[in-house]
Amino acid sequence: MDFSYLQKYYGFFLNGTMITLLISFFGVIFGVLLGVVFALMKLSKNIILKSFSAAYIEIIRGTPIMVQMFIVYYGLPRLIRMDFEDLTLGIIAVSLNSAAYVAEIIRAGILSIDKGQMEAARSLGMSHKLAMTNIIIPQAFKNILPALGNEFITLIKESAIVSIIGIHDLMYNTDTVRGNTFRPFSPLVVAAAIYFTITFSLSKLLGIMERRLRAGDSSI
Repeated sequence: MDFSYLQKYYGFFLNGTMITLLISFFGVIFGVLLGVVFALMKLSKNIILKSFSAAYIEIIRGTPIMVQMFIVYYGLPRLIRMDFEDLTLGIIAVSLNSAAYVAEIIRAGILSIDKGQMEAARSLGMSHKLAMTNIIIPQAFKNILPALGNEFITLIKESAIVSIIGIHDLMYNTDTVRGNTFRPFSPLVVAAAIYFTITFSLSKLLGIMERRLRAGDSSI
């Protein structure tokens, strides 16, 4: 395989990588924020909130992300009659998809906390909302950090889907290089190496954080 074209096209891969990381970063941030909301809605005793959250999670998890991407890309601007940048629509679609999975992760994390924690907080005069915010959710996030990290890694790989709506992420730019150089295979190897480097580095970083958390728990 000849990689001499990298001297001319390395900027395509670098720029695409930056866009991929940008989409993944905001996707996981907004995904977590929305995930917390949907998780609390699903745990709520309000049947309307609970049903809406459950329906959203099931629909998102039960449909392909490509379909969701097209629905957001073509439907959202018409629905609210506003123009969006393609990058913004890509981030929205990725965030909405991630939120459904994060919601289930957070819900499981909250349910894993001993009920005695909430009872103790309420016995001290704390409201349910205050106890959830200051006692339960912080402990839940500590327990689900590895799962959230895995979701971030998955999001980086799945973000390649934004190339179908013309966003110049790593996959889109890789296809551009393939077309310009008439090399159908080796640019894919470069893209795969970049994706692997990112995800492998993140998995190692998450492993370090997880070990430090365990060490902190054992020292208490």
